[in-house]
Amino acid sequence: MQLYNFISFSGIFILLIIAWLISRFFFGNKEIINWHLICWGIGLQILFALFIFIVPAGIKLFQSINDIAVIVLSTASDGARFVFGTLAVPPGDEGSLGFILAFQAFPTIIFFSALVAILYYYNILPFIIGLFAKLFTRLMKISGAEALCAASNIFVGVESAFTIKPYIQKMTRSELCTILTAGMATVASNVLALYVFTLYSQFPSIAGHLISASFLSAPAALVMSKILFPETGIPETMGKVVESHYEKDASLFEAIINGATSGLKVVFSIVALLIAVLGLVALTDLVIGNVGSKFNILMQINIDWSLKGLLGYIFYPFTLIIGIPIEDAKIISQIIGERIILTEVASYQDLAAAIADKTLMYPRSAVVASYALCGFAHVASMAIFVGGITALAPERTGAVSRVAFKALIAATLACLMTACIAGTFFTKTSILFG
Repeated sequence: MQLYNFISFSGIFILLIIAWLISRFFFGNKEIINWHLICWGIGLQILFALFIFIVPAGIKLFQSINDIAVIVLSTASDGARFVFGTLAVPPGDEGSLGFILAFQAFPTIIFFSALVAILYYYNILPFIIGLFAKLFTRLMKISGAEALCAASNIFVGVESAFTIKPYIQKMTRSELCTILTAGMATVASNVLALYVFTLYSQFPSIAGHLISASFLSAPAALVMSKILFPETGIPETMGKVVESHYEKDASLFEAIINGATSGLKVVFSIVALLIAVLGLVALTDLVIGNVGSKFNILMQINIDWSLKGLLGYIFYPFTLIIGIPIEDAKIISQIIGERIILTEVASYQDLAAAIADKTLMYPRSAVVASYALCGFAHVASMAIFVGGITALAPERTGAVSRVAFKALIAATLACLMTACIAGTFFTKTSILFG
């Protein structure tokens, strides 16, 4: 095992210790740790990583998935080209005007939302989600409801809460924390397409990486959630396999319409968030930058007082923990740190720019960072998930709101753990990492 592989492997356990310390000394949780759940959660991640990164059949499978995802993504742009013309032509193609997020990347969300709706209509996704839910329930000994929600979040976003709607009212606070964590530690398949589109020209195997990250993050979310908020009650569905609750569309055409409409809502939400958040961050940087520059002159120091810079300082130790080479640690720490405020969309764009500009010295840095960023672990997403769950169960608004911040921390640590798993098995000869 190479040095950085060993650092990433050690990072798994360092993150577990950090999570326990936060739980014990910041949140006052003194309950006994559920070692059974933790061992199975880590074990599932390692077994899955071994299959896709080391086992030849697994490597070929996920390379095929990567190729299929890229082909499907290329077809997704046909509709955008018809509507937006040359504005939708991606970089590298004849007539392209360069990368334009709104006209090239965002339409893929609408396309993939419709595709997911089709998979739901034909019961393909519910079947696959059910298999993962059974796996989590039986191996990790958690409630069927939170297992089902965690499994759903591998494929869909806030909509996963609908699958457990009948159970939310009677869920324990630990369960509520878990479903929030699972939502923020994973990404929806329609938004995942956006990240693939953003990075593909610089990172051809990114689709395979992000798909694998979605699978790895689900058990990581369960582990971190139960450390930060241990279960003290008796969940109604503990150890039980529950069926997914969803309203099936009347026809295939209705499913496509509803899926596309849902994707359009996601696009509008992302646009609104980016405009508002990036503007507010710029205003904040202007204020603290002016104050900070005077402080630098007074103290004769050189501190970056932008939000990105300050968050980079906070996440710098975590960047080293997940196995990023020290030469790239400063850049990657800022990219990972800014996700908390700017959302993962901006972070992936900055990662793509860093790869394109050749400011990263090691391919490893880009790979591990792509796993660390693969999640909705940011403030805006926390508000969205809290709003989505409380809309289904208004009487649980107070309970959900009280566990939201814990869930955000747990989701952030889960994403970092997923990065550690990827960093552990990183090899230059792997087809997936190629």
